[in-house]
Parts: sequence; structure tokens; C-alpha cells
Amino acid sequence: MNPPPRSLFALAVLALAAFAGAAAAHGPPLTQSNVEIFDRTEGRVLPIYWHDGRRYVVGKPGNEYAIRVRNGSAGRVLAVMSVDGVNVITGDTASAQQSGYVLSAYESTEIAGWRTSLSRTAAFYFTSLPDSYAARTGRPDDVGVIGVAIFAERPRPIALGELRRQDVAREAKTAQAPMPEAPSSAAKEAGAARDQAAKLGTGYGRSEASYASYTRFERASETPAETIAIYYDSFQNLLAQGVPVGPGPIARYRPNPFPESGRFVPDPRAQ
Repeated sequence: MNPPPRSLFALAVLALAAFAGAAAAHGPPLTQSNVEIFDRTEGRVLPIYWHDGRRYVVGKPGNEYAIRVRNGSAGRVLAVMSVDGVNVITGDTASAQQSGYVLSAYESTEIAGWRTSLSRTAAFYFTSLPDSYAARTGRPDDVGVIGVAIFAERPRPIALGELRRQDVAREAKTAQAPMPEAPSSAAKEAGAARDQAAKLGTGYGRSEASYASYTRFERASETPAETIAIYYDSFQNLLAQGVPVGPGPIARYRPNPFPESGRFVPDPRAQ
């Protein structure tokens, strides 16, 4: 059962160092919140390309990634996150009224996987559509988009105490993404129909330590203050869609200063 839209228990990341130096995106700046996709395999923030009012990033099959979110406001916010139309905490088909992560004022956090418990996540990684978590749980229609809905907090007149133990235990049973089952027949058919374009999705990867706890958060409104969507696919597919991703694949992120070993400086070529 989804929590009430104006009062819910939401997850807050613990012991996660804030990141700094957000890379500039190609397009208009965000006003309150900043969302980036960080390629963990290559150690870089993926450039954002704008096309017809939408944000796009190029994903590389097999690479793990994380969603980086920065709260640019002076108050706490709730960030409800979805990948391929699936809530990253509960594994339910995504709705903005579901559980999310709470960020303090000006706090940054990095979400690197599907939450399977209060101490573990299953890593996000770019993969083929049939292997995606959404397709393997029978929901392939919204594969290829990452969403973050930001809610401001209703002012609190008094400090809120600790959650009762039974509340935490009850929420812990629901706030975890279930293990994906074998692809359903519907998912297989959808995957086969769209596999010709080699569309990317997000897989259910290796288990990692990621600690979280519950806190109380009351939304200031039933609708998000801001909703951010980032679409992703392979370089070839985005280029075919007209997304201005450039003339070729992205150059090496860390160029080698000594690609070849020559003995002496050669003469320049004749003009």
C-alpha cells in the first residue's frame, strides 16, 4: 500500500559523503535541484544533451551508474526516484506519491542501485532491454528514462521524535525492491520486438552495502515542486533520433599523456 500523499516515511541515506564539483550541463540550469548521471565504471559525469526540450545521456552497455541529486534549497526535500518507470526503493510501478530519499538543506547524495534492504542495494547498470529490471518484472514500456520528483517539506512547528519501532518494522517490509523473476512472456515479446534497435535499459546488478534509515517527512503539497526526467540510450540510437550527441563516440575521458614512446622530437611536416 502506498503511503498517504502528504505524510509518509521516507528513506534517508546514511554515511554517504557529499560530492562536489558538479559538471556543467548543456541546457538551462535547474533552479532548486540538480540531477546528474554518474558513470561509475568510467568515473565521469555523463554529458547531458538537449533535444526538443528533453535531457538525454549516452549509456554504455555493461557500465554501472549512479543518480546524483543535489538539494539547492535551504530546507529539506524529498526526492522520489524512478528508473524505467519503477520506484528505486520499493520496486513498484513508479508514482510521485511513493517513498523517496530525504535530503537536508544543500545536501548532495548518490543513489547507485535498487534498494533491497536498509543496508543493501543492487547496482544500476546499462544493459539490453530484455535484461532490464523493468522488463524482467513484466514492465518494459517505460524503459529508457530516469525520473526524480522533488517535494518541499511542510514547515514543522515542533521537532519530530524517533519513529516507533513497530512503524520502522512495518515500513521495512515494503521499502525494498524485490528480486526480478525470469522474463515473462509479455516482456520477452516486447523485448524481441524492440531488440532490433538495441535499446538500453537498467539491470539489477551486484549487491552492495548502502545504509539507510527512516525519517518522517510531510510534503508541503501533493504535487512535486519540480520533476526532472533524463532519457538515456545508446549513442547510435540517440543519434538516429536526432539528439545532438556529436559526430562520434565520446573521446577518452582520461587521455594518455604518453601514448607512444619516441626518442626525440621529430621535424615538423612540410607546409
